[in-house]
Amino acid sequence: MQIGVIGLGRMGGNIARRLIHAGHECVVFDTNIKPRDALAQEGAIEAGSLEDLVKALSSKPRAVWVMLPAGQITEETVEDLGRLLDPDDIVIDGGNSFYKDDIRRAGKLRERKIHYVDCGTSGGVWGIDRGYCMMIGGPKEAVDHLDPIFAALAPGLGIIPRTPDRANGDARAERGYIHAGPSGSGHFVKMVHNGIEYGLMQAYAEGFDILRNKDSKDLPEDERFVLNLPDIAEVWRRGSVISSWLLDLSAAALAKDPLLTNFSGYVQDSGEGRWTVEAAIEEAVPANVLTSALYARFRSRKESTFGEKMLSAMRFGFGGHIEGREPIDPELEPTGVQAHLLAHDAER
Repeated sequence: MQIGVIGLGRMGGNIARRLIHAGHECVVFDTNIKPRDALAQEGAIEAGSLEDLVKALSSKPRAVWVMLPAGQITEETVEDLGRLLDPDDIVIDGGNSFYKDDIRRAGKLRERKIHYVDCGTSGGVWGIDRGYCMMIGGPKEAVDHLDPIFAALAPGLGIIPRTPDRANGDARAERGYIHAGPSGSGHFVKMVHNGIEYGLMQAYAEGFDILRNKDSKDLPEDERFVLNLPDIAEVWRRGSVISSWLLDLSAAALAKDPLLTNFSGYVQDSGEGRWTVEAAIEEAVPANVLTSALYARFRSRKESTFGEKMLSAMRFGFGGHIEGREPIDPELEPTGVQAHLLAHDAER
């Protein structure tokens, strides 16, 4: 099958490669000429512009996969394709767009009788080998037409045991992709997927932090343990109820560098965690873990927040606690119980 791919970054480029390896014909475009040239050497047809890409797609209906960052660049590219494509052609947004933007774009393209498919794509840089888990929204006829593309990108059955009592379920789900519903539903499912990912990552991070600090001098000496985190991560991967790919990645990082000295602790968010929390608010659904995980990422980017300064001010007010810095007022000399508490805080 012939398909155009726009955006040849780490995921877009590897999506094109996986499709080429599966025998599909890819016409590729990126404003950066280097990834275009690289894929041309691997069998892709290189286009120098969106117009050239659309002209090079000879099979009707034409299908174009957009793999660009969410926001203005995706917005403009979809608008341009809407002017260049013909009725019954298909635009696929495989990035991390906001699902409400998908609904709006689908409506605008529908006026030109162009189909819009949103594809939440999970797999990251490993997808070229492992395959991509895909959550797809859009009209049934367009999604069915693209099935050879999705089937080639998906992981397939692999070695994962089959779920009992799924005899009547959609076979595509077992192979790693689903048609979730109308336009917008694919990215909505992927959005919640990423929100859950935030929570899982935060749970692992907090758990390993507790393990790492079990030798704290705040603890009685006979309760201090120096624990081997690489070994703990490795044993949890094997038969544990909390095993996962995220744990696999954690184990690999710890095996290479048990103290994680090459990581700053500054954690970004892609935006989908925020959108998931917003959806929970709109639906009046409690999402304690996902919300806390998002806020923890915000917290990672600040040395200290105003709220933490308020906590310090209150702690100083009722107990004279100095949070590891010079006394706020050198003339305040706590005595008795306060002196003991300050000494304890100083050790912490």
